[in-house]
Amino acid sequence: MPLIPEEPQIHESVPGPRATPAAGRSAPTPRPVPGPGPRPAPMRPGPPGPQRGHAAPPVQRGSRDAATPAASDQVPQIQLIPASAEGALDAAEEAVDLLLDSGRAPQDVLLLTTGEQHPWAAHELSFGEDSYWAQHDAHDDVFYADAAAAERAASRPVVVVAVNGGADDAIARALPAAMSRAGVLLIVCGDPQRINSLIGAGV
Repeated sequence: MPLIPEEPQIHESVPGPRATPAAGRSAPTPRPVPGPGPRPAPMRPGPPGPQRGHAAPPVQRGSRDAATPAASDQVPQIQLIPASAEGALDAAEEAVDLLLDSGRAPQDVLLLTTGEQHPWAAHELSFGEDSYWAQHDAHDDVFYADAAAAERAASRPVVVVAVNGGADDAIARALPAAMSRAGVLLIVCGDPQRINSLIGAGV
């Protein structure tokens, strides 16, 4: 059945460390519900991560082993955060901020983009694919990747997808791939009507 945008059910209003609100968004982005996750993780180490100085993102509550990819028979919870294509990346970053501030470990989160690359990914890729994927393999921070590369990325408890552009067929392939990588929680930020029309009952 089609995804229904969730109401902002966040019981803890955690204002993310974002300095500037998303441009092009007409309404505030609904916050994801912090799911079950490990207890607060240490602050993220210095330089290489995209969003320095965050705690860790939360996942769906349910399994005590939140830092480990869920068993293959476990279906991740799905949250849809309405956002325009222009505001989807900002919405996704806010979701990551909230997850981190709520106690989820940075290495538990993978953020995928269907359109323009996240600035961190674009910067790191400028040093070469080997260096970029080595950071993925180090598994010590949030990792940012193009949704087309989702199948190369390892599973993580939480996957956040910013539907910030891209062809319809690419998005239709990216969402199931993202779901297959999510252990407990999949957050999709984008236009609900477009997303539902592309995946229907798929996700």
